[in-house]
Amino acid sequence: MLPPASRRLAILLLLAFSIILVRSSINPHDQFVWFLEILPAVLGVFAMIFVSPHFQFTNLVQLLVFIHCVILLIGAHYTYAEVPFFNRLRDVFHMQRNNYDKIGHFAQGFIPVLIVREILIRRAIIQARPLLLAFICVSITLSFSAEYELIEWAVAEATGEAADAFLGTQGYIWDTQSDMFVTEFGVCMCRHHYYCVLTN
Repeated sequence: MLPPASRRLAILLLLAFSIILVRSSINPHDQFVWFLEILPAVLGVFAMIFVSPHFQFTNLVQLLVFIHCVILLIGAHYTYAEVPFFNRLRDVFHMQRNNYDKIGHFAQGFIPVLIVREILIRRAIIQARPLLLAFICVSITLSFSAEYELIEWAVAEATGEAADAFLGTQGYIWDTQSDMFVTEFGVCMCRHHYYCVLTN
């Protein structure tokens, strides 16, 4: 059972998520792509609700997961290639593409590595030195990122015309590789932050 303060936070975040989910469903850029893009967020929230009686994530992780979900829902509503603010940034800085998807991939590294770390440490699944634990957390997170890229590819192959909007490559041939690089950067930034906190 969650402590009262954590339970209140979880309820507030779930309510906010539900409101944003409904808002994102109103006149999305592409209804089918919207459905595909919200699936990770919805499944993730359901998974956290399902495990909550047995495992309580910290308030920090709950808040970061909510932020990640918001990033996903914004991308689902507009498609990652057409988020308006990042279109303006593209035009102002004369970039070749809308880079909102990189925000999502940074979060895909920074946040899940904390989830993995909490589970491994608090469930005492792995008894390891800090460096080995960090390596295991990074490896698990990046393996999930690679698996997600494969799932994206499989879904894109199956959906045909919706593939480009779903993948959001915008004609960039190294999109998958750069996505995974940004994810790894997010993981490393998170691990560096924890190292600095623990050693100061």
